[in-house]
Amino acid sequence: MDSLKNIESLLYFIPEILLVVFAAAVIIFDLIVKDRESDKVAYLALVGLGCSLLAILITNSIIGTDEPRNLFFGMIRLDEFAIFFKILLILATSATILFSLRSEELDVKLKGEYFALLLAVTFGMFLMASSTNLLMIFISLETVSLTSYILAGFLTHSPRSSEAAFKYITYGAVASGTMLFGLSLIFGMTGTGDLAEIGERLPEVLASGEVTALGLLIAITFILAGIGYKIASVPFHMWSPDVYEGAPIPITAFLSVASKAAGFALFLRFFYSGFKAPGILDSVDWGLLLAVVSALTMTVGNLAALPQRNVKRLLAYSSIAHGGYLLMGGVLLTSDGLSAILFYLIVYLFMNLGAFYVVILVANDSGSEMIEGFRGLSSRSPLIASAMMIFLISLTGIPPFAGFFGKFFLFKAVIDIDSGFYWLAFIGLLNSVISLYYYARIIKAMYFESADETESFYSTKSALVLLTVFVIPTIFIGFLNIFYSLSGNIALQ
Repeated sequence: MDSLKNIESLLYFIPEILLVVFAAAVIIFDLIVKDRESDKVAYLALVGLGCSLLAILITNSIIGTDEPRNLFFGMIRLDEFAIFFKILLILATSATILFSLRSEELDVKLKGEYFALLLAVTFGMFLMASSTNLLMIFISLETVSLTSYILAGFLTHSPRSSEAAFKYITYGAVASGTMLFGLSLIFGMTGTGDLAEIGERLPEVLASGEVTALGLLIAITFILAGIGYKIASVPFHMWSPDVYEGAPIPITAFLSVASKAAGFALFLRFFYSGFKAPGILDSVDWGLLLAVVSALTMTVGNLAALPQRNVKRLLAYSSIAHGGYLLMGGVLLTSDGLSAILFYLIVYLFMNLGAFYVVILVANDSGSEMIEGFRGLSSRSPLIASAMMIFLISLTGIPPFAGFFGKFFLFKAVIDIDSGFYWLAFIGLLNSVISLYYYARIIKAMYFESADETESFYSTKSALVLLTVFVIPTIFIGFLNIFYSLSGNIALQ
């Protein structure tokens, strides 16, 4: 009977299976195709993502009004929360593939391996969003980490890229080991790896005295080390700037959005499902711990971004700061906080990927990732300069763009409840003001500084069309309350 249930689970696992199948197909196709410089493998990878998305939508129509399903003996949970993140991850991966077609950094002879790895890391992120067992959580995290290490060091001819991969592996190994120790402590306390059962048993063992609050706090702290490394929160952020600077620009964009989204999916699934019970919150005030981490993350990220001249590195520190903003929504474990995080991730996908796409276009044109490469962009390409200004203003959180509405809902989730976390919202507001300075430096270079060369900026119609895909949601998505409403309807059960 159990094996039959396992086989039935495969019917709901088709999106993940399709990713694996197409990853293998991309490698095989790359071996047999005669023109190794062709973009056909990229289009095949996009077809794979499209098929996976179609399977997700079909699955969603099947489980729409039914109870969420536990797959493979409860190792994976299929619910609206998982479906939301899977769609978000497919969008981010698709954008990365399209960015990669525009990038001049990548070795054209290694396209097959590159796009197969992108599908593989997306598969791991799918598992991160769905895992409900401690073992599967660790396996999915390692699947994403190992493939990310390779992608970060994919520019084998660049010492900077190799250094980025080495640092990524070093920090990742330490974070994974620390998290594994925390997971083993939780398993020892409860005798189970299932998150739902952990949530039921922890209040009992805390009340009986079998487990102390200090021991539980230590376990949670160790687990936060692994999850914090994935979302680049302080003090586990140190890998991020070097990796973002050394990796290919499309991979930097991917890590800043998709990896962070998968990390928050795991964070929300883990703490909402396993540690939300009143008996746990009464014993361990880890909400205060998260609030402190959130404040430090946004502050360190913004202050470190101030002196940066390399735009990739600047956006890396900016990404750290945005992780701090997102953590604000998880401090109180409320439904408003959850919906605010989900909405901000939608907004962040468009405005941050859009900014990185402009960096790719400028790097292709000027050969530089520095702020100096943006000088005079308004005269060389007014449309691209205007788009970049919109992305940067939105990232700052200035109305009327989407970033303002995203931050507004995060701040609202913190101050709506009389929780004593008003100070966190104030720190978030103050950090938004600080971020305006380094974003404005790029705008200043584009509009108020002259370029060293007066040549016109070359951009194709397809590049402008793709840029428009990110600009339009950044402008209008904040006014469409339907997205926030949809986020509010996604509950973790």
